[in-house]
Amino acid sequence: MSLFVDIEKTLGSFRLKVCFETEGEVFAILGASGCGKSLTLKCIAGIERPDRGVIRLDGRTLFDSEKRINLPARKRRIGYLFQDYALFPNMTVFENILCGTRDKEKAGELAARFCLEGKEGLYPAQLSGGQKQRVALARMLAAKPDYLLLDEPFSALDNYLKARLERELMEILDEYGRRVVFVSHDRNEVYRLTDRIAVMENGKVADIRPKRDLFEAPRTLAATLLTGCKNVSRLEPREDGLFALDWGICLRTGNEGDVSEQTWRYAAVRAHYFEVVDEVSEQDAYNTLVCDIIREIEDTFSMVILFRNCCGEQTGDYSVLTAEFSKEEWNDIRERVICRGGSLCLRIPEQKIILMER
Repeated sequence: MSLFVDIEKTLGSFRLKVCFETEGEVFAILGASGCGKSLTLKCIAGIERPDRGVIRLDGRTLFDSEKRINLPARKRRIGYLFQDYALFPNMTVFENILCGTRDKEKAGELAARFCLEGKEGLYPAQLSGGQKQRVALARMLAAKPDYLLLDEPFSALDNYLKARLERELMEILDEYGRRVVFVSHDRNEVYRLTDRIAVMENGKVADIRPKRDLFEAPRTLAATLLTGCKNVSRLEPREDGLFALDWGICLRTGNEGDVSEQTWRYAAVRAHYFEVVDEVSEQDAYNTLVCDIIREIEDTFSMVILFRNCCGEQTGDYSVLTAEFSKEEWNDIRERVICRGGSLCLRIPEQKIILMER
């Protein structure tokens, strides 16, 4: 069970290799807008034609420019769910489902399975967003595809509808047990829905691992930023340790090894890992910042604090850091430290520092 893509298209080259571990595994491609996620899926499905390269699925060659192989989309046994669902506006719900199968009985069963009974005669314009998605899924599964490709199916939905449709989609995927490739730029979405995640940057997969491993210890700067880490610094090896140029502090992580032999280029820490300390001594200055608070931002359930280190020499684009606390915790910190004229000192726990080579 494997998918191999090594292609070139006018906008760039794209490379992806996935070995599916289970029959019903959901695999995600996480990447910024414009990195090539959707184009890669369209080339796999046969909707777009690469300029050159190879696409293989479970040993079957779907596309090979040198051998002049280009299987039509209908023969690839791949189901593709578009961002806007791409229902035929002049066809009813039942007619749309019939596009995936000529068996009217099967189409009726799928309409019932997807809670579309009584709506078979309606047109897409008469349906809600959730109903449109269910029709698109029913049509796709009617063709009995081996693989499902989901192209950011929730990107245009509000939070409530997205949460409801995510739950429905998870139930459907569990029931049908197909292998799925899901693309998104939303880190929370891919974490909830998938098992393993590939980070794509400029058409190339920069990191591919189980989702928990990827979020806990991303290996590249692209993966770190895409998984939502807001604090990053360039690193410089010095005699007393790794110096975070953007933050103006020396770091101690327990993972540095011999810094003269290491190639760590970046460090990062997530916003909710900062710890408040009472004061900073010269002996214990590692990993600790004395904060010059720039702004306090009230989020729905937390307080987001933007700050700089007011004691170190820092340069670069990442000198403004972000810390996040619950509202109750931040009120206590303000009362205990800031309102009494003290300096807010934050420490980064050694085990929470992410080190990256690229």
